[in-house]
Amino acid sequence: MKNNCLIILTLLLFVSCKEKKSNQAGKKMQDFIVEISEYARNQNPHFIVIPQNGTELLFDDLNADGKLNDRLIAAVDGFGEEELFFNGSSYSPDQYRLQMALKATSIKFLVADYLEDNSQISSAFQYAEDNGFIAFPRASNNYDYMYIPDSVHHENVADVSTLAQAKNYLYLISTSNYTDKATYLTAIQQTNFDLVIIDAFWNDDLLTATEVASLKTKANGGKRLVVSYMDIGSAENYRYYWKDSWKLHSPTWLKKKYDGYSDEIWVKFWVKEWKDIIYGNSESYTQKLLNCGFDGAYLDNVEAYYSLYHKD
Repeated sequence: MKNNCLIILTLLLFVSCKEKKSNQAGKKMQDFIVEISEYARNQNPHFIVIPQNGTELLFDDLNADGKLNDRLIAAVDGFGEEELFFNGSSYSPDQYRLQMALKATSIKFLVADYLEDNSQISSAFQYAEDNGFIAFPRASNNYDYMYIPDSVHHENVADVSTLAQAKNYLYLISTSNYTDKATYLTAIQQTNFDLVIIDAFWNDDLLTATEVASLKTKANGGKRLVVSYMDIGSAENYRYYWKDSWKLHSPTWLKKKYDGYSDEIWVKFWVKEWKDIIYGNSESYTQKLLNCGFDGAYLDNVEAYYSLYHKD
């Protein structure tokens, strides 16, 4: 009996320690997002910042029952959520994340559900709209954000200069469906989405300011926003910053394998070397986005604060 009690106590202490580290990391991620926003907006006051997932970051102490974190709210324009209403074949809303999102009324929520049953796409749009969100339902062949949908939900000719004005969006971060950059850019130019989220790179080449500017007008003549994907919670081994000598734990801030993504490693994102990669200098990722004329950044893997200390 004593041994059993000791084992239980040890497990409880272990879990408590992981939760404490996770919460501490969460506060560091809040700071990180704010720092990125401040750096970008110092050069472009209208620069849009949209973290994806990790909704608890919107709250003080990561407590969804507590007060919204005013500092973070002021630093972002919106928040992205994957699989909020659908996660595959059935309607299965994540009530916990949904209630958190509904509390943050001053920012725009972008929902990217995945649907194995394409007949439910219209429902995915409706569930998002019923809650004041905009949606990009991924059809059964589009799990990896590879394809442009055939139609635009709530297509309009209005100029869109703020995230709040957007009625729809395109999330296209894989270029594998296109044989060359010109075809890829033309495919986007011929759409009428209010907001386009893309990768800043075609293969290893950074898009030019001219190329980015060419995407900022909808096919119907209205102006739109072009935002770049940027992973701030994991290092991707195909990016310009990756060094051939790097591997898990070398450097030490390459902390943990990212299950399901062999080309990514969760990072200790608060380490200066990683922060220097993301923002703060002429060679940083954020600076490259600014130089290219992107309207903002879509920050992926902000939930690294949790994933570093829990199973994926």
